[in-house]
Amino acid sequence: MTKPNSNWRRKIHDIIYEADTPAGKFFDVVLLFLILLSVIFVMIESVRGMSAKVYDYLYVGEWIITVFFSVEYVLRIISVRKPFRYIFSFYGIIDLLSTIPLYLSFVLAGSNYLLTVRALRLLRVFRILKITRYLGEANRLKKALSDSRPKILVFLFAVLIIAVIAGTLMYLIEGEENGFTSIPRSIYWCIVTLTTVGFGDIAPATPLGQFLATIIMILGYGIIAVPTGIVSAEYSKAKDYVHVNTQSCPNCNAFRHRDDAKYCYQCGEELNPET
Repeated sequence: MTKPNSNWRRKIHDIIYEADTPAGKFFDVVLLFLILLSVIFVMIESVRGMSAKVYDYLYVGEWIITVFFSVEYVLRIISVRKPFRYIFSFYGIIDLLSTIPLYLSFVLAGSNYLLTVRALRLLRVFRILKITRYLGEANRLKKALSDSRPKILVFLFAVLIIAVIAGTLMYLIEGEENGFTSIPRSIYWCIVTLTTVGFGDIAPATPLGQFLATIIMILGYGIIAVPTGIVSAEYSKAKDYVHVNTQSCPNCNAFRHRDDAKYCYQCGEELNPET
């Protein structure tokens, strides 16, 4: 296979993967516009009571956009030398999932409403608006969330234990006559109360049960604040990341290269070869 450095594959790659060139930026702007339009079409289509012509126009519009996305997906695959890197990447999976629902509608009724998954493709707005300087902060937050995971899991396990114990106590105090028909249902009430959701479908009626509910409500406010504190502490310890650009490697499709990078950090391919 010839390198896409000086042929049509390279040109396609620069247009659909890059946001640094006028053509690439225009392509991404059109792409975002079509994504928004597609999501709006799906939302309007779910509204009943409009004339049949409106639904026909929406259906045709969805198919036009889907064909465009299908062609774009194929071009993304053939414009890189290692297509499986793109196919199994985060954006590659999202691009595929945003394309197939309308085709599935032939065999699975209602699957066209899954086209709203295309909204995830709006994440590319970071590339278009040239706010890549925030990607470093995003990586920092990602690392903080990853480092916080063990602590948060332990905390959630402790909250679950509290919910089981409090739910059991509420079941013993209130009983079936007040709506607490079983321990699982009482645990459900406890979780709803701890999270301050408060559906109101079950409520304690006895003074002792109301006292326990008050304690659980107050405890809920503290429980909500703990994960935030854990993540904030890890975020403050996370190291800063260097600024990156929108350059995508034409060989392995790796992105988020440094501003001064000349070669891909993953495969060593030259990023901007002279033609």
